[in-house]
Amino acid sequence: MGYMTTESKAVRPALPESPPLTERQEARRRRILHASAKLAGRGGFDAVQMREVAESSGVALGTLYRYFPSKVHLLVATMQDQLQHMHETLRKRPPSEEDPGARVAQTLMRAFRALQREPHLADAMVRALTFADRSVSPEVDTVSRLTTAIILDAMGLDVPPTPEQLSAVRVIEHTWHSALITWLSGRASIAQVKIDIETVCRLIDLTAPGAGARD
Repeated sequence: MGYMTTESKAVRPALPESPPLTERQEARRRRILHASAKLAGRGGFDAVQMREVAESSGVALGTLYRYFPSKVHLLVATMQDQLQHMHETLRKRPPSEEDPGARVAQTLMRAFRALQREPHLADAMVRALTFADRSVSPEVDTVSRLTTAIILDAMGLDVPPTPEQLSAVRVIEHTWHSALITWLSGRASIAQVKIDIETVCRLIDLTAPGAGARD
């Protein structure tokens, strides 16, 4: 099992200060997220209307707003949920490449192709992240921590990552998010995204302990 930081292990709770949901509340939350993803998958950001989400998930509108104060909160939470599913899938089928950088590139491209299969949903979630203000900061932070956890798992390190490698991970996250935006807006092809992801992931190997000595 690859090395993971304490921070990346703690990605599952949505909000540390929130009491844990009961089984019934969790089931209700899952229905809401499922309805959100389904509506977004059909028509993107604009198709996710809170009243329709409430009707589709079988909850009162007021109940929906108690769980998610706005559509942006809901769609960022939907992205959290999608990333958690991706993380679980990637753990069951880890990357086959040998070098950490290549492993991360392979993992992120697999995640990208999963989003590619649901372009309207991907667009809705990315737009929600873009529109998110300070009130959504905890949820956005969780999305970031999940992405970090996926990358760290993919690296498969047996020792803690160096500060330089953690910096490289942050740059990779920014590049991946930017690549999603440029692809969704039609300004980049999948082939170009792949080149960009593979290029930035080389930072992991360049910042590994002893990398300078090997040059």
